[in-house]
Amino acid sequence: MLLNCDLGESYGSWTMGQDAKAMANIDQANIACGFHAGDPLVMQKTLALAQQHKVMIGAHPAYPDLVGFGRRSMNCSSTEIMAFMQYQIAAMDGMATCQGLQLAYVKPHGALYNDMMSKLAVRQAVMQAMSVYNQSHGRSLKLMLQATTLAETHEQEAQALALDLYFEAFADRRYEDDGRLMARSKSGAVLSHDAMMIQVAQLLEAGIITSANGTQLDLKVDSLCVHGDNDAGIAAIADIRQLIQQNNAAG
Repeated sequence: MLLNCDLGESYGSWTMGQDAKAMANIDQANIACGFHAGDPLVMQKTLALAQQHKVMIGAHPAYPDLVGFGRRSMNCSSTEIMAFMQYQIAAMDGMATCQGLQLAYVKPHGALYNDMMSKLAVRQAVMQAMSVYNQSHGRSLKLMLQATTLAETHEQEAQALALDLYFEAFADRRYEDDGRLMARSKSGAVLSHDAMMIQVAQLLEAGIITSANGTQLDLKVDSLCVHGDNDAGIAAIADIRQLIQQNNAAG
């Protein structure tokens, strides 16, 4: 199982996250493209870090919401979503190419990610944007989205557009019975370190996650999302990496 992390989210003189420490223990870097965070210099530096640690590069596009860090849903048309998706992907793709690197996938950020998972029209626009980009550039960028009980449906939607997927789970978040993430506003939505380790171990060993109500969810997961914006998060990433290595050795 791969580990992915949202990085490159500093902007100007404002610093967000501990990218250098996180990058050393992950497989995939979801790098902000300037719409919710990041700027050209931050993108350049984050790409260089990924190159140093041989980490796979992903674009992390968002709604045009720099003030709200991309966490506010916006009522955008499908045409608008396709345009700002392709704009951000192209920016990251171009920056990566300038450093001799190759973009591998796309993971929408924040509210755009949530809307993609809950609203068919948004998901279709995101997938269509990527399909057109791939076809016009001769590329095969994958889309990363949440592993849920509807994974088979999402895979069929993607296949209709010749698009491949990465399914991800979240190490530090509690799940509802339908496989969606519990809202952060609810108590217990963000797991403690110990609870996080139990959830990751269960996912590695049995391919399941236990929901808040005790329901066991059988999820197809390719990549595990971790967060490294504080010391506790960095320590958790290292511990999760160790769990994965132990599981691989045992398997």
